[in-house]
Amino acid sequence: MKFKTFAAFVGPSVFMMILFIALPLMSVFMESFKNTYDLREQIEVETCTPGFLTQTCVTEVKNVPKLGEDGKPIKITEWVGLESYRSVLQMDKFWAAIGSGNFGDILQIDFWKALRFTLMFTLLTLPLVIGVGLLIALTVNNAARSVKGPVIFVSLLPFIITPVIGSLSIYWLFVGDGILTSMMERWTGTNISMFAQAWTIELLMYFYRVWHVAPFAFVIFYAGLQSVNMDTLESAVIDGASRLQRLRHVIIPHLMPLIVFIAIIHLMDCYRVFEEIVGFRSQAHVISLQWLTYDFLVPDDAGNRAISRASASAMLTMIGIVLLLIWPLRRTWRDHKGGAH
Repeated sequence: MKFKTFAAFVGPSVFMMILFIALPLMSVFMESFKNTYDLREQIEVETCTPGFLTQTCVTEVKNVPKLGEDGKPIKITEWVGLESYRSVLQMDKFWAAIGSGNFGDILQIDFWKALRFTLMFTLLTLPLVIGVGLLIALTVNNAARSVKGPVIFVSLLPFIITPVIGSLSIYWLFVGDGILTSMMERWTGTNISMFAQAWTIELLMYFYRVWHVAPFAFVIFYAGLQSVNMDTLESAVIDGASRLQRLRHVIIPHLMPLIVFIAIIHLMDCYRVFEEIVGFRSQAHVISLQWLTYDFLVPDDAGNRAISRASASAMLTMIGIVLLLIWPLRRTWRDHKGGAH
């Protein structure tokens, strides 16, 4: 292929990746090392309200942004180095908790609290998504032709629903006098509050994530099952292999590249968990790294956003994703090199 032809095909993709991925990432990286805020000043503001005979006036001091000659707030930028990362990680409190042996104090620090949930949420739901997706795929693959269509349609519904809408649906089923909560209360004869404790909220989040993402794994596995070597399966049956043995020694090795692919997609997506935090309104009990970044960007009482800390939190989140992807990417590269030989 000529270089001009290659550049014509690859160039637009490279340009879009630089424009929408590399440049924003570099911008966030640079913002994590500097702090930008409005220059503020105190002014006296008199507020008057009409009275029966005379006006009632109150004078108060307000802290407002100082405006420049162009009428816009004056911005101050300071290079702070790693200060934003220190502020997010709060390593002094972390090591103090380690030194005193009060490991529970670590989870009082927002970043480590969010990291604990994010890692558990990602790593616990991964095998469940793969297992449930594979089970559905095997069931549909062995089902009668007349019921395959309806079963596939029903199985894909959770994946079609918008994530926030899906999480809100689960929330409404269990919150307060939700349908499922009311049924459980009648059955047990006790009051049930699923959103009053962190562990029950997390269980519902795990359930929702598996319910929502397993159909994606099902579609991938079902497509992979159509290319299984039937001669190998028939030989295994003739040799007396049970269903479990055929699954373990024939089907799963054949689907292993797809399992690694699903793991990569799930790790990248699940580590950025955000919709569940919003949908389940769990900020008081459970937070994630992505929600922590969002929280830094919420304006404070003075109207300032902690952009530097939000950028540092975003970079730490990206580093976590890269670390989680090392194993599946190494396996993919090893399999690729083995296949090339």
